[in-house]
Amino acid sequence: MKKHGFKKVVQTLVLALGAFLLAFAPLAGTLTAHAADNQSSVSAIKKRGYIKIAVFGDLPPYGWVNKDGKRVGYDLYLARRIAKDLGVKAKFVQVNANNRVDTLNSNKADLVLANFTVTSERKQTVDFAKPYMKVSVGVVSKKSDPITKVSQLKGQKLIVNKGTTAEQYFTQHQTGASLLKFDSKTQQFNALKNGRAKALADDNSYLYAWVKNNPKYTVGIKQLGKSSYIAPAVKKGNKSLLNWTNKEITKLNGENFFEKDYNQELKPYFGSEVKASDIILTNQK
Repeated sequence: MKKHGFKKVVQTLVLALGAFLLAFAPLAGTLTAHAADNQSSVSAIKKRGYIKIAVFGDLPPYGWVNKDGKRVGYDLYLARRIAKDLGVKAKFVQVNANNRVDTLNSNKADLVLANFTVTSERKQTVDFAKPYMKVSVGVVSKKSDPITKVSQLKGQKLIVNKGTTAEQYFTQHQTGASLLKFDSKTQQFNALKNGRAKALADDNSYLYAWVKNNPKYTVGIKQLGKSSYIAPAVKKGNKSLLNWTNKEITKLNGENFFEKDYNQELKPYFGSEVKASDIILTNQK
């Protein structure tokens, strides 16, 4: 190749490289800005002095407000420990099942600890940390007229909470029942007591707790489908808080924290048929 020809090739390559860098410079700047603007990163939370945690306010024994006006329950016990280990205060944001994702995406909360079941659909919109509990869909009904198999629900009204795995299960896999959908746990259980439906479907773990306080009812169907897992959730792409939370779950498992949480917050509300091993997850690395 002649000298002037080689020089021309080099010049062409330099121009092409320059154009490439100019084209991607805005994207790089955007990514850097997004990282810097992460309101829910660990550094931002520590600088602020508090972490915003989304919790339920009407779901004993996981998250509710007691007669003294204090937020208590299994998720709250965990939330306060997370805040403590971050070196900040906990600020609670009350949610219903169907607005947990929106609460994260609108930056109203940094972390969701509201009995949030991991599903493939939800993984598209939020990032889940390591799970800390397992659960299945169950069905509660009157003891005097128990529902013990799904076929009994064909053509019957069934109560579900919007945005839950129970709603998803009966929408996708068992379409024979007519679903009555409610926004809150309080509304759905009141509807069952008022006789508005034959039965109610929700996570079996707190159905066990509910029937202990409402002995006229029974969890006739204890498990539908595969077991699912409950995990903390952060806004999609928030790697900082996600990584910190994963390490925290591993650390707490090593301390048997979740067994202590179960014994203090859940065991008093469950009947004898429920054991810690039915609910908590251990030996996670």
